[in-house]
Amino acid sequence: MSLKKILFIAGIYNLIWGAINVLFPKFIFETFHIELPKYLEFWQCIGMIVGVYGLGYIIASKDYVRHWPIVLVGFLGKIFGPIGFIQAVARGVFPISFGWTILMNDLIWWIPFFMMLKEAYNHHQKTS
Repeated sequence: MSLKKILFIAGIYNLIWGAINVLFPKFIFETFHIELPKYLEFWQCIGMIVGVYGLGYIIASKDYVRHWPIVLVGFLGKIFGPIGFIQAVARGVFPISFGWTILMNDLIWWIPFFMMLKEAYNHHQKTS
């Protein structure tokens, strides 16, 4: 599968995940038996941010070499998300079972996003 298609799929996935969390903010917490946060609006805001990333990925999927900054910002989020998750698990805020969200939202995208960034870097090195 091409990297363009993978980035497009990542965009669709983020749009769906974001919409679910905006429209049904209790869903993830109830599914994993996690105490609801006091302000579900913050979780909805995270869903909105993820959805906006999805739109960015869809736009960037047409030419990710040109739109490499969008891919870079997404890649950084996919690195920092698991770091925050590990800290939350260590503090007892999230159960380890919540890790499936890290697997699906972050870890599975590391290699393709890295490959896109590497290709963009190589392209810009040749053209500069």
